[in-house]
Amino acid sequence: ASVRTGLRVDAIAAALIENLHCLQGKLPQHATRNDWYMALAYTVRDRMMDRYVATIASITETNTAKAVAYLSAEFLTGPHLGNGLINLGIWQAVEEALSRVGQELSGVLEQEEEPGLGNGGLGRLAACYMDSLATLNVPSIGYGIRYEFGIFDQAIRDGWQIELTDKWLRFGNPWEIVRSEITFGVKLGGRTERYHDEEGRHRVRWIPEKVVKGVAYDTPVPGYRVPTTDLLRLWKAEAAESFDFDAFNVGDYYRAVDEKVASETISKVLYPNDEPEAGKQLRLEQQYFFVSCSLQDMIRLLMMRGKRLDEFHSYWAAQLNDTHPS
Repeated sequence: ASVRTGLRVDAIAAALIENLHCLQGKLPQHATRNDWYMALAYTVRDRMMDRYVATIASITETNTAKAVAYLSAEFLTGPHLGNGLINLGIWQAVEEALSRVGQELSGVLEQEEEPGLGNGGLGRLAACYMDSLATLNVPSIGYGIRYEFGIFDQAIRDGWQIELTDKWLRFGNPWEIVRSEITFGVKLGGRTERYHDEEGRHRVRWIPEKVVKGVAYDTPVPGYRVPTTDLLRLWKAEAAESFDFDAFNVGDYYRAVDEKVASETISKVLYPNDEPEAGKQLRLEQQYFFVSCSLQDMIRLLMMRGKRLDEFHSYWAAQLNDTHPS
């Protein structure tokens, strides 16, 4: 257990080598800087898990705690590794554990890709609030979108700025936990249809044009030297049915994956240019998508506590970051 949870130098050094071997499949002499970064990231994440699981339990099982849901289209968290070392109080121990295996912490810290989940002030504010909530021992979930591409990488060519795609997930993300079982359908577009029910009452039903599936990805948010570790729950958009077999069978390979491509566009890029009409529509779909998933998840967690929908206000306080989610 100490290799997973121990905060002393020996336990951390042993965990590093174990993760390098079991998760990266590398011997120390063959490990790249990215291998060492991944091994250390998982070593640090392991040490958050007890607190993280306890916080989730307080949101799903206890009667007393009122949880906070912080809804934001952006979370500019900054790199997780250094933040985790400071909050867990293990910076020096990790420095020494790395030096034992011939590595320097500064180099490993530089390897981390900054999560491309925010543009600036608004996203940074959201991340700071999440840090504060955890540090104040308030059980909370930050809800947003898991953008595949961040704002952009900047390069200067012939004196001019050019924008390159920010593929921040290209080496994987050791901080997130995929919750494939937590998925919700989000209905978009379509039309309404009038009808009469069995008792002759006039009703209207919504026939959506498409249904997009939101899949949860969780990132632990540790408080500063406290037992609480909250979570950031970000939604990735996927097609409800990602493959049209009939189209594939008749050789129409592009149409076979049309729906998949269209659905996944929603969580593809952080804040697309919304000057053109299509951009404005995509922005609105992004906002509606993550708010719908988040609200469905909050209701699911309420039901897990055995509560009724009319008790929602007693167990959730929701804060909307700026105008986007409202």
